Amino acid sequence: LHLSIRRQCQMCIRDSFYSLQGESSYAGRPCVFIRLTGCHLRCSWCDTPYSFHGGQWMSLEAILAQVASYGCPLVEVTGGEPLLQEAVHPLMGALCDAGYEVLIETSGGIDASRVDPRVVKILDVKCPGSGEESRNVWSNLDTLGAADEVKFVVAGREDYEYAARVIRERGLDRRGPLPLISPVHGQVELEHLSRWILEDRLNVRFQVQLHKYIWGADAIGV
Repeated sequence: LHLSIRRQCQMCIRDSFYSLQGESSYAGRPCVFIRLTGCHLRCSWCDTPYSFHGGQWMSLEAILAQVASYGCPLVEVTGGEPLLQEAVHPLMGALCDAGYEVLIETSGGIDASRVDPRVVKILDVKCPGSGEESRNVWSNLDTLGAADEVKFVVAGREDYEYAARVIRERGLDRRGPLPLISPVHGQVELEHLSRWILEDRLNVRFQVQLHKYIWGADAIGV
C-alpha cells in the first residue's frame, strides 16, 4: 500500500502482545496477536468481554511497526470480531505483503468472503449453548480456502451433538484441516468430550485453550 493510504487506515486496537498460540492447529507456536476492539455477539461463555470496549486508535504504519518489533513470523488478527472494522482488510493485506504468516479468528457471525485469500481463517460455528447459534453466516462455509479452519466451542453434550451433526452434514470431516472441537474452559470434562469423539468415530481435532493451562484462565494479554 502507498504510504499515504496506510496513514489513513486507522483501527481501534484493544491490545497486542507476543505469546504462544493457544488454539487451532497452530497451537504451541510463538505468535503476535493483534486484538481489535468490538464485537456484535454476546456469547454466554465469552472469555474476552473486555474486548467489547476501550482500546486505542492506531495507524496501519504504527501497527506494522509494533508487529515488526517482535521479530515473529506468525501473526493472528483477533477480537472481539475483527471483521467489524473495515480497516482490518488493508491491515491483513499489508501483513501478507510483508511476508508474515497471517491468521484471523472470526466469530462466523459476519461475512468473511472478503478476507485476503493469503490469510488463514479460523472460523467459529456457534453452537446452541453460546446463545448466538442464529447468527451463524452459513455461506462462510462455502468459501473456505484449503488452509482455513472451522472451530466449534462446546458447552455440553447438546453442543457436541450439534457440532457433530454440522460437521457430517457439511462434510467438514472430509476436508483438511480437520474441524476443531474445543470445550468451554471449566464447563466440560475433558475426558467426557474425548470419549464422545472416540465413541462416534468423529474425524476432528480435539483441542484445549493451551494458554489457559499455562498462565491461568483469567490472564489477559497472553
